[in-house]
Amino acid sequence: MALEFDLVIKNGRVVTASDIGTYDIGIKDGKIHMLGPDLPIEDAKRVIDAEGAYVTPGGVDAHVHLAEPAMYGKGGTADDYETGSRSAVCGGTTTIVTFAPQRKTDDSILDVVARTHDRATGQAYCDYSFHCIISNPSKKVLGEFETLKEQGITSLKLYMTYASLQLRDNEILDILLAARRTGITTMIHAENGDMIAWLTEKLEEHGHFDPEYHATSRPQLMEAEATNRAIAMAEMMDTPILIVHVSSPSAAAHIRKAQTAGLPIYAETCPQYLFLTRADLQKDGFEGAKCVCSPPPRDGAEDHEGIWRGLANGTFTILSSDHCPFRYEDPYGKKVVVSEEFPKGKFKYIPNGCPGVETRLGMVMSAIEKEEKMTMQKFVEVTCTNPAKLYGLYPRKGALLPGLSDADVTIWYPEGKLEPYALKNEMLHHDVDYTPFEGREVRNWPRYTILRGEVVWDKDGEGLVGKKGYGEFVMRGISTLAGPKSKEEWRPDIY
Repeated sequence: MALEFDLVIKNGRVVTASDIGTYDIGIKDGKIHMLGPDLPIEDAKRVIDAEGAYVTPGGVDAHVHLAEPAMYGKGGTADDYETGSRSAVCGGTTTIVTFAPQRKTDDSILDVVARTHDRATGQAYCDYSFHCIISNPSKKVLGEFETLKEQGITSLKLYMTYASLQLRDNEILDILLAARRTGITTMIHAENGDMIAWLTEKLEEHGHFDPEYHATSRPQLMEAEATNRAIAMAEMMDTPILIVHVSSPSAAAHIRKAQTAGLPIYAETCPQYLFLTRADLQKDGFEGAKCVCSPPPRDGAEDHEGIWRGLANGTFTILSSDHCPFRYEDPYGKKVVVSEEFPKGKFKYIPNGCPGVETRLGMVMSAIEKEEKMTMQKFVEVTCTNPAKLYGLYPRKGALLPGLSDADVTIWYPEGKLEPYALKNEMLHHDVDYTPFEGREVRNWPRYTILRGEVVWDKDGEGLVGKKGYGEFVMRGISTLAGPKSKEEWRPDIY
C-alpha cells in the first residue's frame, strides 16, 4: 500500500532535545506521521528538500505579551494577536503562550480570560495559549484555579515589582498553596519592588531621570534577593516555580543552588540578556529607551557568559523572548514619557519591554553557528521541548513524535546557503518601529516554518504564506516536569 503523505521533508539533519539524525519526515493530516531514511515521495502532495540543513521542532515561545493595556509603566503594547503571531511564524515559532492580565480591580480571572479570548480568536497566524497574570488573589480568584485548569490554562504569573501588579509575600504564598492543590505552574517576576521604588526616589532627588538610570535603579542585588526569597517561599510550600527572564549570574547562582538541592525550581532567560548590555541604555538622547526592560540588560561580556553557561549546564530550563513591544516614535509608546520639561523622559515611567518574538531563534542560532555557544540538542531543549513540557503542551508541541506531535517544524538554511547579513527592523514583521538588535549579524534564519503540516513561512519564496485565523487556542495539561516532593496535602504544622 502506497504511503500518501501531505508533505515530506527530505535530506534534513533532524534535531530533537536528545539527538541528531539524518532522515526524512513524513507529515499527514497535520501530524508527524513517520520518520525514516528515504521515505517515498511519489504520492506526496509536496516535498521540501532541506539540503542537509538542520530541521527542528517548531519553536515554542512561552513568554509573549500581546494586546495588553498599560501595566509596566505608561503606554500599551504595540502588537496584537495578528501582528505578534505573524512575527512569530516568520521567526520559526509555531506556538506562543501569551498573557491574560488581571488588574487589581478585577474580581474574577475567568472574565479576564474571556476578554483575552475575544482579542485572540480568529486573529492568530500561530497556535497559542494563555498564562494568567494574578494581581488580586482574592478568595474568589483562588477558587477559580480549578476552572482555569478545566479550560486548558495551567499556569499563572506573579509579580514582586511594578506598583500595579506587585504582590506581598503572604499573597504569593496564598497563590502557591492554591496552585499546588491544582497542579498549576507558577511563574514569578523576581525583583524587589520596594527596594527599586526607594532607590528610584533617591536617584530622582539627585536629578537622575534619563533612560540609563533604569539599569541603575534595578541592580543585580535586587534581582538576586527576590529570586532567593521566591525560592524560599516555593520550598516552604513544596511547589514548583519558574523564575522568569533571569538576567544576572548572581540570581542564576541562587537557582542553581536550589536545583542542586533537589528543589523543583525552574528558570527562564531571554536573548536580551545574551546580546544587550546597560551600555545600550546609555545611547544618545532618548535612544536608550528602546532597550528599557526589566530586569535590565547587565554590565557586559562576563554577565553574558554567565547566562550562556546557565543555558549550557541546565540552570535555565527555557529560553523565551519576553516579547513586550512598544513603538518608539509613538506618543503612546516609549515616548509617552517625553515632555518639554523632561526631553529624555523620566525612566521610571518608560514602558518596560522590547520586541523579540521574531528574532529569538535566529539570533541564538546565529550565535551557536559563530561561537558554538551550546549544542543543537540544547537549543531545541530550551526553545522547543522544555517549554512544551513545563506548560503542559508536550508531546503535541515541542517534539517530532509520530502519531503524537503536531507537524510543527522549522527548517533552517544549510551551511553556506545564507550569506551573513546585518539585521534591520524593516526585515521583520511585527508592528514595532525598531528592533533592539538592529545591525547585529545574522548567520542563519528559519527558511521554512510549518504549522500543523501547512507551510506558513517560506523565506525564499513569498515570505509569509500563512493565513490569519489558522492559529488555534491550545488546551494545555499540567507540567510533565518534576513537581512537589510530597504527594500529601500541604499542612502548616509540618514546621
